[in-house]
Amino acid sequence: MENVNAWIEKIDGWVWGLPLIAMILILGILLTVRLRAVQIREMPNAFRFMRSSGDGAAGEVSSFAALCTALSATVGTGNIVGVATAISVGGPGALFWMILTACFGMATKYSEATLAVKYRDVDEDGHVLGGTFYYIERGMRERFHISFRWLAKLFAFFGAAAGLLGIGTMTQINGITSAVQDFADPQQAHTITIFGMKYTCALVITAVVVTALTALVIVGGIRRISSVAQVVVPFMFVVYVACGIYLLIYNAGRLPEAFGAIFSGAFRGTAAVGGFAGAAVSAAIQKGISRGIFSNEAGLGSAPIAAAAGQVDWAAQQGLVSMLGTFFDTIIICNITGLCIIASDAWKVPGLEGVQITADAFRKGFFFAPRVGEFIIMACLVLFAFTTILGWNYYGSRCVEYLCNKNMGAVKVYGWLWVLAVLAGPFLTVSAVWNIADILNGLMAFPNLIALFCLSGVVARETDKFLDHMRKHPVK
Repeated sequence: MENVNAWIEKIDGWVWGLPLIAMILILGILLTVRLRAVQIREMPNAFRFMRSSGDGAAGEVSSFAALCTALSATVGTGNIVGVATAISVGGPGALFWMILTACFGMATKYSEATLAVKYRDVDEDGHVLGGTFYYIERGMRERFHISFRWLAKLFAFFGAAAGLLGIGTMTQINGITSAVQDFADPQQAHTITIFGMKYTCALVITAVVVTALTALVIVGGIRRISSVAQVVVPFMFVVYVACGIYLLIYNAGRLPEAFGAIFSGAFRGTAAVGGFAGAAVSAAIQKGISRGIFSNEAGLGSAPIAAAAGQVDWAAQQGLVSMLGTFFDTIIICNITGLCIIASDAWKVPGLEGVQITADAFRKGFFFAPRVGEFIIMACLVLFAFTTILGWNYYGSRCVEYLCNKNMGAVKVYGWLWVLAVLAGPFLTVSAVWNIADILNGLMAFPNLIALFCLSGVVARETDKFLDHMRKHPVK
């Protein structure tokens, strides 16, 4: 098993090497320049459009519902476990690269959603199928007059695999069961034996309950998923951010030191993570960017699948709303998590990994009732990860629908495999699960990044037309 894990780590390093990291950063910078920093200058309008109902426009759900569906998939273990893992491996400097990537990633997310709506397919019943595979197929054919369907199929295959074997199931349920186990039975005193292996009762019960709830929700498709997301996502966002702000106030005296560690670690490395300075900086960059992308999915090509269902008259309108997902996910939630971990020195505690690091930061902040802090982390992680399971099921199902030429039988089979993957996730090792998820994320990103580079001109033209319309008909 150790040899398998070692090979998985090597493949992860190859996939998330310099080429992919450079492509993501360069694309974000290119789109920011070409769109004249649309993610900054149009932010007020993005919030206005977020509140729009979209009645009468084409699509299946409102812009806000589409955003919540995308957020339900993005706000997950990456915000709590992923940030902790990035800092524990790459040092505080990883948070700098995570936030920097997100700032440029907002332009990337805007472009993805704009293209998703422009090239989406709406049938006679109003059912929408759109996303990365459609703008790869249609947009690239329009641009180069040759078929890129093979590239679209490649993305759909990796997207379906990433959802089923990584980011959508195993990492999320693994995070949920670990959090519940650490809270309910930290000493692992109550165990049962399954196939010769011992597992805690808390882990097994949680796995069964979450699997059953997942099966109940996903059979309802996008409308049921979005209805759940519209209630759960705003609630969990407010609760987690409020608790995080309290912890930052509690650690206010240590924040200057924390910011110093973040900026120095980003460019000079952190001695605590080991190795020479160059290796430490490289670890900060790699883990910061890869975990940031894992969390906000900008450039990954997943969020456009939800964005395509938005009820909007203009493609760029959904682009503005969708880019807020990266803002909420990384610039707010991941930033709060990272600052809490660094300011409390939880990342330096030996023997802690993943959610245990974040839980330790909350435990220290809620010194008057440590169990309250642990419960908050456990509850937030359960909600974050559960909604991600639901959101990514929608993504994976749409990938299979495209891959199998709208064969709904294949989609149903995929749904049952999804339920089985959720059930199996808790019984796999944490490091192997996260590395597999990283690899699949990177592989699905490549086709999407190629398309975004080639179609950046289309996004710019769509943006100019929409902003010209906005100047003549300003939002009230």
